[in-house]
Order: sequence, then C-alpha cells, then structure tokens
Amino acid sequence: MNIETIAVHAGERPDRNAGSVIDPIYLSTTFERDADGDYPHGYMYSRNGNPNRDALEECLSALEGGAAAVAFASGMAAIAGIFGMLSPGDHVIAPIDSYYLTGVLLRDMGSWGIEATFVDMTRPADVEAAIRPGTRLVWVETPTNPLLRIVDIAGVAAIAHAAGAICACDNTFATPILQRPLELGADLVMHATTKYLGGHSDVVGGIVVARERGDMFDAIRRTQIRGGAVPSPFDCWLALRGIRTLPYRMRGHSENAAAVADFLTRHADVERVHYPGLRDHPGHEIAARQMKMFGGMVSFQTTGGAARAVEVAARTTLFTRATSLGGVHSLIEHRASIEGPGSSTPNNLLRLSIGLEHPDDLIADLGRALG
Repeated sequence: MNIETIAVHAGERPDRNAGSVIDPIYLSTTFERDADGDYPHGYMYSRNGNPNRDALEECLSALEGGAAAVAFASGMAAIAGIFGMLSPGDHVIAPIDSYYLTGVLLRDMGSWGIEATFVDMTRPADVEAAIRPGTRLVWVETPTNPLLRIVDIAGVAAIAHAAGAICACDNTFATPILQRPLELGADLVMHATTKYLGGHSDVVGGIVVARERGDMFDAIRRTQIRGGAVPSPFDCWLALRGIRTLPYRMRGHSENAAAVADFLTRHADVERVHYPGLRDHPGHEIAARQMKMFGGMVSFQTTGGAARAVEVAARTTLFTRATSLGGVHSLIEHRASIEGPGSSTPNNLLRLSIGLEHPDDLIADLGRALG
C-alpha cells in the first residue's frame, strides 16, 4: 500500500463492542484474568501492554517498514531505551552536532563506563577513523538539529556493520514520510512522537522501530517495561490521531519551508540559511537521494550577532517564540540560549519550525521582523 493509506489504517482496531471507527481510549490499568490464570485478551497490566500503545507501535512499525516498535513516554526516553542496551566498556560514535540533550546523555553515560566519540558525520572517513574494537553503536541524526546537516545513512550504516556495530538513526526531523532509514541500512529508527508525528503540539512521546526482532529489540522492550517510561493510553491515542494526516501535513510543511528558505537567502540581513532543499546546501545532493522532500525545519543566521537574532525573534507576530517543533503553528527559537552553556550552536542562529499557515504570511512576518 502507499504510505498515505498505511498512515490512515495501520494499527487500526475498530471497537467490537460499539463498532466505533476510531479506537476507544483504554484507560484501565489492569485487565481481567481467566479462572485458569490466563489473560484471554493478551493484556495484564498497562505498564506491560495496552491496546492504544500496541496500535501506535504497529502503525509506526508499518510506516517505517520495520518488524516491531517500542513506544516511550518521550523522545529522550526512547533514546535512553536504545542506550540502555549498552554495557560498560561499549563505545558509541555520534554526530558532533546532534540534538543537544542526546550529547548530554551520552557524556553522562561516561560514569557507567560507556564512552562516546563525537565526529563530523557528514565526513564518512571521520566515522571510519573513530571505530574501535569496542564500538557497539553508531548514532545517526539527519537532518541534524539545529544546523540541518545531512548524513549519508547508507554509507554510515555500512561502516557500522563492517565493524560489527549497530546503526541507529534519529528520524524526527524527516519522519517516515520523507525518509526511511531502515531501507537505507539502519538497524533502529527513533522518533520523538512529540514533534511531526503527533503534529499538534499537544502530546509528548517517543518511539523506537527495529528492522528485525531479536536480542536487541528484546533489550529495548525490557527497558521500556522495567523502566516504566511508557506513554499513557491517551498520549498514544493522540499520537496516532496525528499520524493519520502526517503525509499531507509533511507536504505542507516542506513546501512552506522551501518558500521561507528561498526568501531568507535573498535578505540582506541574513548571513546564512541552513536548509537541505537549497541547491547550495553542502548536503543537498545526499538529501535529494535519500529524502522525498526536504522537511519543515529552517535555520538561519542573522547579521549583528546574538543580540540582533534575539531582537528579530522578539519582533515576529505569527511565529511563536517557543521550544519544540513539528506542529501546525510556526515557531521561532534562539537555539543557543535554550541549550545554555557549552552549546556549539552559533549565537546568531534562529531555528524555525515552519507550520501550516500560508507561506506568504510567514514571509511577510519575517520580513517585518528583519526590517
């Protein structure tokens, strides 16, 4: 089936009692056993399993072309679920410009005997040079947050596999509508369902999709259940509700972002625009090969430094000054001040999550803010 059809129907379970087209929300924390002690409906306790969570996991597994998925209470919980399968002495390779808290978590894991090396993953030779005998995981993020650099997933996955390591990809910015890392060789795909998948800025969650079932998947499932970082039934229902319109929303986000990026490249007060859809973007050729569209995220650097960037953000009226991304409302954020001390993000950079407003209105708003 085409991905639009999968998005609408995957994980769907019409209610047998009332015949409702939309799944009910199963709020029960516990489930009845048979007299002989069995669980006739397959559910025991909601931390272990819930019909709404199963539906979300089945849907994302189908969208990514995976064998199975594990849903978590947040994107960071999903990342921690992957890192949780590591053991003392294991080595991880990650992008130098990955999501800020991913890097923080990896550095914190040094106290558990897990070491991380951060490289420019747009240079496969740097990934290969960082490989060690103990390398267990190569973490990919593409497009990266917030500089929107592009990593060759197939190339990096091949390097990881040649070293006997796992390749996992944070696909939050792209979603399975634009990019399917499992088809390019990744073993695991992670999403913050908070972002484009939920799509309405009203739910927090995360998910990991595995290309194959096996020991690796089982370890992540154990972390989910034993750690208890599970999404609520309502959170799963909201995320699944958002996914039903995901293919069409991603087209709108991408088209709007392309128009905004083009405008910014022509503005005198803009120093640099980061958007993989631009032909002069260093990763454009790879992005065009592994992505169907270029996504709804745009970053740009203003002239005049940090003070000027903050001033521009303050002068917008349609763009909301807020953290997060992927919703229908356009957001603007001075990323370096959010990340705080130690941030490697340029202090004159503004990150835009382009929503579903009309692009002409968004461009007019940015034009007024830039002056």
